[in-house]
Formats: sequence, C-alpha cells, structure tokens
Amino acid sequence: MNQTSTTETGAHKETSRGWRDVRERGSVLGIRLLLFVATMFGRAPMRFVVWWVASYYTLFSSVTRRTTKELFGRLGIRTGFAATHRRVFRFAQCAADAALFLQGKTSYFRITRNGSQHLSKLHGRGCGAVLLGAHVGSFYALRMQGGREDLRLYPVVYMRNARRFNQVLKSIDPRSQTQLIEMNDDNQVDFMLRIREKVELGGLIAILADRVSPGGKTVSVDFLGGRARLPAGPYVLASVLRCPVYVTVGIYRGGNHYDLFCEPFAEQVVLPRKHRDAAIQQYAQQYADRVAHYCRDAPDNWFNFFDFWESSGGSPGSEGQNGNPGTQSGNAGETK
Repeated sequence: MNQTSTTETGAHKETSRGWRDVRERGSVLGIRLLLFVATMFGRAPMRFVVWWVASYYTLFSSVTRRTTKELFGRLGIRTGFAATHRRVFRFAQCAADAALFLQGKTSYFRITRNGSQHLSKLHGRGCGAVLLGAHVGSFYALRMQGGREDLRLYPVVYMRNARRFNQVLKSIDPRSQTQLIEMNDDNQVDFMLRIREKVELGGLIAILADRVSPGGKTVSVDFLGGRARLPAGPYVLASVLRCPVYVTVGIYRGGNHYDLFCEPFAEQVVLPRKHRDAAIQQYAQQYADRVAHYCRDAPDNWFNFFDFWESSGGSPGSEGQNGNPGTQSGNAGETK
C-alpha cells in the first residue's frame, strides 16, 4: 500500500480515487520476486515472509482495519487485531501462492473442484462462456486449473500495464492459454469485436463483477445487510455475446488447500428493451447473493480493502492508494 497522507482528511481521501487509477507499482516486480523466493527456498519460507508483510499492513493501514471491521461486523464476527491480521494474511498467502501457480508448481497444493463438469462440457462442444468472478479467494488457482484442462481463459481487465503483465505471464508460463484483455474506453467497438471473436472460438471471458469503473453504469444491490453498487457492464456484455454465464470462485481454505467452485448463473442473459434496467438489477442482485454466500462461507477470503458499501466513508466501488495490500493488480488478472 502506498501512503498518501497521515492526516484524517488524507485517510478519507484514500477512497475518493477510482481503483483503476491506482498505480500498480509492485504487480510485475512482486511476482518475479515471489517466484525467486519460491524457487530458491520453497513455500514455507515464503509464507513466513508474507506473515510479516501482513503484520505490517495490519498495523499501519487504517483502511484495512476499518474495512475489515465493517465486513466482519456485518457477518457477526468478532473484530480485532488477530481477525484483521488473519484476513490480510490470507490475502498475502494467495498473492504468494500465485507465484507458484504461475510456475506450475502444483504439487504444493491440494485442489478440490466443485462444478467443473460445466466447463468441461462447454470445452467438449467448443462453446464459449462468460465467467463472473469476484475479489474472493484466488483467481490464479482457477487459472491454474483452467490451464490443466486446456481451457482458453481471457480475463477482462482495466489495467494500463496489461500488455506488460501479459508478457510476464508468457515468460513464466509460455504454454498458458490465459491472456488478459484490456477494456478500452476509447474504442468500445474494437473491444466488443475482440471479445465476440474469443467466445466464438470457445474462449472463456472472465470478469470480476464486484468493482465499478469511474463513469460506468451501476446498479444498487442488497449485500450483506447493506446497499452496495455493482457494475451493469458484465450483464450488458453477456447479453450481447448470447452465451452461457457462470459464477466462479477459488476459496483458499488454509494450509495448502484451495476449493474451486463453478456454478451456472444464466444459460443466456436477456435484457428486454422495455425492462432493461429492471433485468440488469435482477441479474446484479442474483450475483450479489452468490458472492454473499461465499463471503459467509469464507469471510477472510473477501479481498476488497476499501469502503464497499454505499453508507461507508468513501465512494462505493472505489479505492485509493491504500486500497489493496500486497502485489495484486486491480482486476481480473489479479490474485485476489
């Protein structure tokens, strides 16, 4: 996390900037450093290092403590330093394990799959789909399993450094089928054509649908007893693509265990012209309910470290420079 101010005013300003404007200084370098540590010393020493990193952010990030207190309070979980540290440590562990996933060191992990038959059937028919993810657990655990099954995965991201990140992914795992697709606000037509082409070739378009982009259309949903804003874009995109939609989550259970989930969301997203907004609202609420389910199942896997709810101190769906600790990037290409 980058520190911008030591004053209370500065702390509130942390959440006023759009999350995609945050400079991802550590994303690429961090992955390379983690790869080096993992290669030289293995997973246990790496976990020791990230424990201290988590301790630092727990002590010095007021945003992390505040947002953890709100999340756990909504879930009826006792909050304190230990609980906050446990959540940040989970995040740091997932970020560190991403380096091992990228390098193909899967022997370190025990992976359980739930609902994998859905994507296997699609792959067998050569059909594409939209995968709705969230900042819950590990994206890279899902990516690793997709690579094992030879699935063509295309995360949609808002990242200025998407090209550089793609190069790092390729240098680490040249055989990977995963390629980040950067959403371009200046050329939506080109973006849509590229996405449609990927789906028609059997690609899986992965979107983290729990963060809004500045200026993007949003809907307000019920989420864990409060109101939060979610982007409308994923459902508009899915309706244009006319393909199946699934919810995917990779929960980190602790130790070496990752629990992967894939569940049907909609055979096809339909937005009637006369009731378009109402339909988007319904789909967004359906998604929010499933994310809430996984948050209750694994509260310390919720990796949105900013004021998420509309009643919070900052702008819903935004984060400042202290938004997420560690080396994750800001969207679907991140570790989560």
